[in-house]
Amino acid sequence: MIKKEMIAMLLAGGQGSRLGVLTSKVAKPAVAFGGKYRIIDFPLSNCINSGIDTVGVLTQYQPLRLNTHIGIGIPWDLDRNIGGVSILPPYEKCKTSEWYTGTANAIYQNLEFMEYYNPDYILILSGDHIYKMDYESMLDFHKMNQADVTIATIPVPLEEASRFGIVITDENKKIIDFEEKPEKPRSNLASMGIYIFNFDVLRQALIHLADVKGCDFGKHIIPYCHENQKRIFAYEYNGYWKDVGTLGSYWEANMELIDIVPEFNLYEEFWKIYTKNVTVPPQYISEHARIHKAIIGEGSEVYGEVYNSVIGSGVYIGEGAVVRDSIIMEMVSIGENSEINKAIIAENAHIGENVKIGIGEEKENRMDPKIYSFGLVTIGENTNIPPNVEIGKNTAISGITDVEDYNDGILESGETLIKVGETI
Repeated sequence: MIKKEMIAMLLAGGQGSRLGVLTSKVAKPAVAFGGKYRIIDFPLSNCINSGIDTVGVLTQYQPLRLNTHIGIGIPWDLDRNIGGVSILPPYEKCKTSEWYTGTANAIYQNLEFMEYYNPDYILILSGDHIYKMDYESMLDFHKMNQADVTIATIPVPLEEASRFGIVITDENKKIIDFEEKPEKPRSNLASMGIYIFNFDVLRQALIHLADVKGCDFGKHIIPYCHENQKRIFAYEYNGYWKDVGTLGSYWEANMELIDIVPEFNLYEEFWKIYTKNVTVPPQYISEHARIHKAIIGEGSEVYGEVYNSVIGSGVYIGEGAVVRDSIIMEMVSIGENSEINKAIIAENAHIGENVKIGIGEEKENRMDPKIYSFGLVTIGENTNIPPNVEIGKNTAISGITDVEDYNDGILESGETLIKVGETI
């Protein structure tokens, strides 16, 4: 019989709708980050760095690029004969065919996968957070406290605690109560959505709550365990952790990488972040180019100016073009004399010559102000922006656009341009 002490179940099937056009064709964990990585690289790297060699990746929404990126797990040393990485999409059972309807429901539908490895412990992870964490230390904490469930928590400012699920602990870190986005929080310890369960405890809870629609860990499994007097503890994590679920947090997390002393350091030898590497030529910086505080990906050609930006691989920035405070994903081309300000431009987009992006006064986005805000311009993958147009702030564009799509050559601040056939 195969026996693993702990295996990881990585939830990577979410749409990530709060990232707007960035996730119209790709799952959030597969979105590019930091010039050369994808978001899912971080929990996968954490697993192998923590000695966890068996990972089930649960996919659902737009899984093609995510599946292609993970492959058989070679970059993370997860191409194992026993264990390794396994892609776990929803599948047709003998009597039913069912999508994953909640985080816990997704795990429940893969009970057979977990039972195959006969683990003592199950680590539940999210595929859309940026952080470095030693799960082995969390497991040691779990064992030391003879816990049934351990929840990773992070201290947040008390004035922001009402945005999170909050745990209340005693002096021994045992959880005695929960508060979901409380108006007046009694604690500042927020759940990170990372859990370690004794497998028998998790199995029993999943089976008991199998018929609950949209069964979720935070809403159903953890409260059920609490009601049944299971030993639930809070493991306090004090490192860098960011949920990049909104355009603002995604942009901010990328910008933090280029600080002189970055809060989140990608250059540490002892805790590397691994990713799928494609063989591309070296970057080229022309003699007339100017670069200040930037990450520049391999294979990129810079003939213009780049300030405080993250540039992916294979990007072309023409002469006279200026890029400021922006995230430019791989294989984007920016025409000569264009000006890019505080933008997120997704893969394979083309920006014509003499284009001005992110200019004018800031106005609330008319279509979806909760998504397209922060003063950002968001441009979806494979989008074409014609020459000589101007684009305001809090805007979103997706699709092959031409001059006729812009009123007098201008897309005003707060407007959205989604071409027919494109999705948001």
